[in-house]
Amino acid sequence: MDYDEFLDNFKDILKDNSLKYTKQRELIIETIFNNREHHTPEDIYMLIKESNPNINIGIATVYRTLSFLEESKIVSSISFGADGKKYELMLKEHHDHLVCTECGKIIEFHNETIEKEQELIAKEFNFKMTSHIMQLVGICQECQEKQ
Repeated sequence: MDYDEFLDNFKDILKDNSLKYTKQRELIIETIFNNREHHTPEDIYMLIKESNPNINIGIATVYRTLSFLEESKIVSSISFGADGKKYELMLKEHHDHLVCTECGKIIEFHNETIEKEQELIAKEFNFKMTSHIMQLVGICQECQEKQ
C-alpha cells in the first residue's frame, strides 16, 4: 500500500468516527508510515519535532492519536509494563517478537511450527482463534555479550 492510499484510508476512518483531520494527525501517521520500526510515543513526537520544528503539537496529541490508531487496527503495540508501549504499523505480514529487557531491542520473527501448534491448541480446546500476539522476553545477544 502506498502512502496516499494509506492516508486516504486514515481520513475515512477519522470521518467514520466523527473526528477531524488535522495536520498534527497527518504528521503522526506519516511518521509511523515512513519509520517502520517499533517506536514509543516519545520517539514519534521527537521525530515529528525534528522534521517539523515549527509545528504546534503536544505529546498528549501523539498519545491520543496512537490510542485511536490502535483501536482502529492501524497500529499495534508491545507493552513494556511501567516503561510504556512501542507501536508499529500493521501493514506487515503477521509476525511475533523477541523483546530484550536490557536494551529494549525488538526482533521480529515468523515460525510456521509455532503457528501450526497454536492452531492445534485452539482446536483442542474448541476455541475459535481470531488473532494472537506472541512475545518472547529475554536478553538479546548483544546485551549478553556485555555481561
